[in-house]
Amino acid sequence: MKNITVLGAGESGFGAAMLAKQKGFNVFVSELDSISEDIKSILVKNLIQFEENNHSFDKIALSDLIIKSPGIPNNSEIISRIKSTKIPIVSEIEFASNHSNSYKICITGSNGKTTTTKLIYDILANAGLNVGLAGNIGDSFSKMLLSGDKDIYVLEISSFQLDDIKNFRPNISVITNIIEDHLDRYENDFVKYVNAKMKISKNQESSDYLIYNSDDKILSEAVNNLQSDVEKISIGLNNKENQITISNNILSNKKKTIMINTEHFALKGRHNLLNAMAAITVSDLLKIDNEVIRESFLTFSGLPHRLENFLKIQGVNYINDSKATNINAAYYALDSMQSPTVWIAGGVDKGNDYSELLPIVREKVKAIICLGIDNSKIIETFKPVIEIIVETESITEAVKVANKIAEKKDNVLLSPACASFDLFDSYEDRGNQFKEAVRSL
Repeated sequence: MKNITVLGAGESGFGAAMLAKQKGFNVFVSELDSISEDIKSILVKNLIQFEENNHSFDKIALSDLIIKSPGIPNNSEIISRIKSTKIPIVSEIEFASNHSNSYKICITGSNGKTTTTKLIYDILANAGLNVGLAGNIGDSFSKMLLSGDKDIYVLEISSFQLDDIKNFRPNISVITNIIEDHLDRYENDFVKYVNAKMKISKNQESSDYLIYNSDDKILSEAVNNLQSDVEKISIGLNNKENQITISNNILSNKKKTIMINTEHFALKGRHNLLNAMAAITVSDLLKIDNEVIRESFLTFSGLPHRLENFLKIQGVNYINDSKATNINAAYYALDSMQSPTVWIAGGVDKGNDYSELLPIVREKVKAIICLGIDNSKIIETFKPVIEIIVETESITEAVKVANKIAEKKDNVLLSPACASFDLFDSYEDRGNQFKEAVRSL
């Protein structure tokens, strides 16, 4: 019986440990932090050994295989020590895929991957297919497989999950875009981050498909340099040669068999047109009925914390875009605003160059409410173009200040362009606190 060590006991590690146990492996879970009581009780019930607040290298070194949770950096001390032993290290997504015969549709990208993943899943589910949704959204791939395989899996995959794949092979891969993000994980080297994203296609073959956003010059160049026989399909708003085009608000494929009026979309913004193009392309490849595709788009309401039109109070529209944790996402949010906007921004800066936002801020924003421990870069960048910039220390204060500034028909937009970990547990926590503060006005 093979010995497997699972590093990390979060969503990914827990699922991998349970799947490994189900498949007959001898499993040991090693977590550097504490493990929740719920997970500990399940591990005990399933006779899975574990440790918390420590990595016991001597015990880990007895393993035949290491499954690494995506949150653990490759330059961490424990990974460096394991690499000296030559014990193979794989990601949870790789391990799970070895125990699944499903057709895999895998989506990555700096922004838009969750919305695109959910949209594709909804279309396939509405078409009556035996389809599962997993990865970086909802349950891990491993955890989903505990209850049996599906015909098709739609998987959202982050660069962290792709770091340790060996043979993982999607039938269809989608890359929404690549912009500077998570550079702290990649030694502040953008090329390393790009290479991590491109791993989604490294094992694809000529019978597989890679759908990518040709409007993204960095991504297009990376795709052109791919050493792969995969069939490449471009989408985008600026290239008439693409498979899906838009004209007079009508999205259509080349055969004109799929035609959807984007004015009827619940999803707003240029970036969501690109997400829609990716989803249509996947659906077209799988020969989904055109009426199912159309109906799915008209009923898809988007996801929480992503340009979520939350409440209208005294004519002011409050929008929760807490998931916008980088400059690119905030740009798309601001670009979609059709009336003067009070912008709530700030948090943990990931090396942001806010100057990229100057033109759109000048055009769309009437005031900026800073929400973070250090707002100096935001203030310095936008002081020349925005007269009203206010620093706040809590989301409640930020919302109250925004409410005083905003007038009828204005927007109050939470789109931070930053990570959330200075004042909040996560972007979800930040978005939920924003909504609670708005409710309390």
